[in-house]
Amino acid sequence: MRYTESIEDKNRDRAFKLLSQMEDEYEKRNAEFFNNVLVEEPALVVRVHAVTVLSEIGDESSVPVLGDVMKHDPSSLIRHECAFSLGQMGLKSAVPYLVDAALNDPSEIVRHESAAALGAIGDEKARGALVEASQDQSEEVRGSAIASLFNLDFLKYSSKVKSEIDPETLVSSIEEKKKTQGQKKMPHP
Repeated sequence: MRYTESIEDKNRDRAFKLLSQMEDEYEKRNAEFFNNVLVEEPALVVRVHAVTVLSEIGDESSVPVLGDVMKHDPSSLIRHECAFSLGQMGLKSAVPYLVDAALNDPSEIVRHESAAALGAIGDEKARGALVEASQDQSEEVRGSAIASLFNLDFLKYSSKVKSEIDPETLVSSIEEKKKTQGQKKMPHP
């Protein structure tokens, strides 16, 4: 796999043609094409576009590609974008990659985005890593980890509440409310 070697391709015409081809492949929702761009393309500007597109069209095949780029690309910008994309994709298979980055990436912005992405995915398997990240030296990483822990707690709470609601009771209470809406009652202060 080739990682970021330059900010932009010295042959701008080639880069512009590749970006045009990327637009066509985006319309086809061709995740494999963008996975290949990340494996083969060394220019940062093209790689950022490929990662961004994968946040919208990526599938399970994109997770290991983005995870490998997030682990090995020298650009913290690319690694950050990979973490963001993995969070947007919401696939639980991304959790191990994001946990590793949240705890070990040398870049604060990558650790922060990885912690935030873990909260977006909402997998309980990330809880331990998020607790650890909530003690990070960076305030931004701590804040993202705490927000993600809050999200995990909310998801647990909301699933508990949903399981406790009896659909029959809910329907009858809605019907009862409809019956009493016409009756005037004194408003409470």
